[in-house]
Amino acid sequence: MTALLPRPRSSPAPGAVHVPGWLAPDRQRELVAACREWASGPVPMRHTRLPRGGVMSVQTVCVGWHWRPYAYSRTAPDVNGARVAAFPSWLAELGRAAVADAYQDPAAGAGYAPDTALVNFYDGAATMGMHQDKDERSDAPVVSLSIGDTCVFRFGNTRTRTKPYTDVELESGDLFVFGGASRYAYHGVPKVRPHTGDPATGLASGRLNLTLRVTGLPG
Repeated sequence: MTALLPRPRSSPAPGAVHVPGWLAPDRQRELVAACREWASGPVPMRHTRLPRGGVMSVQTVCVGWHWRPYAYSRTAPDVNGARVAAFPSWLAELGRAAVADAYQDPAAGAGYAPDTALVNFYDGAATMGMHQDKDERSDAPVVSLSIGDTCVFRFGNTRTRTKPYTDVELESGDLFVFGGASRYAYHGVPKVRPHTGDPATGLASGRLNLTLRVTGLPG
């Protein structure tokens, strides 16, 4: 049997870096356990309702700050009014390591101070339309961590939801960081590939995506 070659890191656009297999299996299991804890409260995982009445197919739970379309708050007025779970220091440390490794720049990592995480769960049918992450008041990079089923991650440009874009396969354990010239690039998930994850992560099916961000909001 021919051994599989390691997937190389890549940069689909300036400031955007894909690092395959960045999360070790033990760390993936730890993150799955943490996500389960956050999903059970104080603000539970839910399908976010959009301003025009639509409902997102992914399920989301937030840590540090509660996100709803176009706004962050410490409490979740659109769910149950409770204050969201605190953003743990170990998750900030993980974010700093991710930025340092992606950009191969220890100083960039040391200066990264994420204060919120959006945890999205995709079942086999869930998708995410092309959008920009622009509700933050900071230009600091976004750190994306994937666990479970592989997805097609569509990474575009800063001007339009349409082409040019690059489709990247994100597998369990992969890291994707986008900042700098690509901080406000449109991106989305047009497809999840069911049953491609490893149940040893603690996730029997579906895909978890954690995105760490700097809100730029006062504490």
